[in-house]
Amino acid sequence: MAHALNDCGVKVVCVQHGSGIWGGEDGAYILDFIRALRVPMVVTLHDVPAQPSPAQRSILTELVDTAGATIVMSQAAAAEMERSYGVTADRLDVVPHGVPHLPQVAADTIKPRVGLQGRAVILSIGLLKPGKGCESVIDSMPAVVEAVPSACFVMMGATDPNLLARDGNTYRAGLEAQVAARGLGQNVKFVDRFVGRVEFGNWLEAADVITTPYPDLDRNVAATLSFAMAAGRAIVSTPYAYAKEVLSPERGRLVPPDSSEALADAFIELLRDPELRASMGRRAYEYSRSMVWWEVGSQYRRIFDRTMSLADSPPRAPFRKLAAVVA
Repeated sequence: MAHALNDCGVKVVCVQHGSGIWGGEDGAYILDFIRALRVPMVVTLHDVPAQPSPAQRSILTELVDTAGATIVMSQAAAAEMERSYGVTADRLDVVPHGVPHLPQVAADTIKPRVGLQGRAVILSIGLLKPGKGCESVIDSMPAVVEAVPSACFVMMGATDPNLLARDGNTYRAGLEAQVAARGLGQNVKFVDRFVGRVEFGNWLEAADVITTPYPDLDRNVAATLSFAMAAGRAIVSTPYAYAKEVLSPERGRLVPPDSSEALADAFIELLRDPELRASMGRRAYEYSRSMVWWEVGSQYRRIFDRTMSLADSPPRAPFRKLAAVVA
């Protein structure tokens, strides 16, 4: 592929990198590609591990050294790049994760499209796998249902393909068993499939509250949270790095990790108070306007133009400062 791109007249190549996207240990096969590439390259880092393995540090180091521009998706990710990899802010462009442009609509008008009319909907979206805090939400639901009997927690997303290949649907079965043990069969719904763009928007707009209760507080990018804001929904989240950056008391609720009691209190407060939900969602929606695809696309175009204009300039010196960082 690199050789084909070198010969076909492409002006710039944009590489999307995350540890689960490319093959090899921590995505190491990306290095074969960029070493063969002779076209100017822009790299977007989908995750910046806070405690990188030697392989992760080595890969990200080479990517940044090779790229004409490096894009991260949050200020928290930029700060982590300097803290853990020795890459200073002047070597990075911060461009948010893109989101669709969705109109602000009342959730009750969309719920019939997803079969949830009359329900108070709490939504979690994304590939199902450990580390997303679903267990804590399930544990919170008995208290939520007692206070708001129409409450329904929806986990929308297929099982992560890597997890499915390794363990089958063992993890999903464990969550289903937890739901059954709690007697929540009528108040928890699994949507075990990939959905298209239109249906995805319907699920976002049908939610009263969207939650990202991730226990990993170092997480510096979360597409789910960006999508929730784009839909103008009230958000309940743990205070991981990205959530702390984009949420405030006016745009969401931050609760301690692994606390079903705190989650229940936040859900109950929001489900009982439609005015609070609406005002919180409106502020989140307004904040997300800089994230819509055409705004993000404009930023990428400017970075591509700059990278192409600098392609014939002498290369920058690599930032090799990792010894100090590791020490």
